[in-house]
Amino acid sequence: MTDFALNQNVSGTDGGPIQPASRPNLDKGFNPLTMIIFFGILAAGLLFVAYSIYVDVDATGTKVTTYLPYILLMVALLIALGFEFVNGFHDTANAVATVIYTHSLPAEFAVMWSGFFNFLGVLTSSGAVAFGIVSLLPVELILQVGSSAGFAMVFALLIAAIIWNLGTWWFGLPASSSHTLIGSIIGVGVVNALMRGRDGTSGVDWSKATEIGYALLLSPLVGFICAAILLMVLKVIVRNPALYAAPEGNKAPPIWIRGLLILTCTGVSFAHGSNDGQKGMGLIMLILIGTVPTAYALNRTLPDSQIALFQQNSDAASKVIATKGAGHSVIGDPRPAVTQYVSQHRLTEGTYPSLSALVKDVGDQVQKYGSLNKVPSEAVGNTRNDMYLTSEAIRFLMKDKESDLSKDEIAVLNKYKGSLDAATKFIPNWVKIAVALALGLGTMIGWKRIVVTVGEKIGKTHLTYAQGAAAELVAAATIAAADNFGLPVSTTHVLSSGVAGAMAANGSGLQVSTIRNMAMAWVLTLPIAIMLSGGLYFIFAHLF
Repeated sequence: MTDFALNQNVSGTDGGPIQPASRPNLDKGFNPLTMIIFFGILAAGLLFVAYSIYVDVDATGTKVTTYLPYILLMVALLIALGFEFVNGFHDTANAVATVIYTHSLPAEFAVMWSGFFNFLGVLTSSGAVAFGIVSLLPVELILQVGSSAGFAMVFALLIAAIIWNLGTWWFGLPASSSHTLIGSIIGVGVVNALMRGRDGTSGVDWSKATEIGYALLLSPLVGFICAAILLMVLKVIVRNPALYAAPEGNKAPPIWIRGLLILTCTGVSFAHGSNDGQKGMGLIMLILIGTVPTAYALNRTLPDSQIALFQQNSDAASKVIATKGAGHSVIGDPRPAVTQYVSQHRLTEGTYPSLSALVKDVGDQVQKYGSLNKVPSEAVGNTRNDMYLTSEAIRFLMKDKESDLSKDEIAVLNKYKGSLDAATKFIPNWVKIAVALALGLGTMIGWKRIVVTVGEKIGKTHLTYAQGAAAELVAAATIAAADNFGLPVSTTHVLSSGVAGAMAANGSGLQVSTIRNMAMAWVLTLPIAIMLSGGLYFIFAHLF
């Protein structure tokens, strides 16, 4: 493609005729030294992962009798990190399109810059999004994540997400990795419920799915509207015409504009890493818990002071739940009744007494060992499952209108749930580093297709400096806000719709075919991901 969008008929900065905005050089490859460094970092990252697992397992004193679980573990980890790698070049291309098409940074430097800040974003992430994603999965599969069904679940949803991401990337469509992963999780949940003879709608936490769905649904609208408003506000506040011009030829913009665009690109890259990087973390933790529970089922680094606090919160929660279940008793194992409540979200007369018994049992286990680090290897899996099941039951109780809990009672249960989550929902630093490397390195590969779509095929005119800055600022702010609330949003949807909003607000016009294709990808992502992952789960469940 040659020069495009020659829409300016005004004088250039030197007073002469303006030079048409040139298409950036996207075909300059990395030099051999860069590729050597790339593959060196990749190899070092894989060795670091293997060494970290060895150290963690060795610290538990577990004797290795068979290498089969570790082979399955490495295969599953490679697939999970592969998802984050694809996510890197699929989604992060949106962050660099504006700096590339405004000639603020050369393409090859822009993707390396973005990859580095994706890396930092992952390292500083909270983990809230990671476990928000995991909580969508059927509780019975999470409790049996080390079983064949658990492996079938993880493989199915990750492979389905990778297939759709690669397909949309091949056609240059800015589809959402977040959207794809949510659809894959729903597909596994629905098929799992049907295979167990239940209604397919019972296989997913629909309240959480709806919450996440709203975030994914509203994010493109937020991107479009807010970018349009921001551009119009900028026109009122900043009267410098240079900000609203397209680049002249291959010239870099004035230094202050260039700095603004690099800053916004950096913000989007960092926010993308902090949000999207967590999606793979939660799934990697499931893989680790399923294959090496002795090292990863419980947070063995939790200090003894936290254990003492756990006991206090446990006693307080036990009193609240026992009071609600007064007059009823449970005989035998309380877990089936609690699992039924978590799966079906229906209170019965056995829910409170069963949960009360389970809370007491968990408290007794922790008190017996005195520290999570002292829980024997053969008991780790059961203790972790009891904690997770109790945490999920309390989460639903606090949202259940039929539970009739007061604000004070909810506060007590919330503290106890926090103690449970601190023991079970944690992410080792090496997992963050591995995901950060996968996402950062992925950013540097395969970015061109999506960059061309965002830079050339959304608007009918060349992207101006202000349009690029407005879209990037809105995207960074939206993703950062969603991260604070533990909600996944789509970098792709927010930024590409932000570009469209800025184009519309400027009267630049939109390319209907591209907008139609983006909307089609947005509409099709969920059903196709559901069908892909559901079908793969059905196949894998019968193979494993």
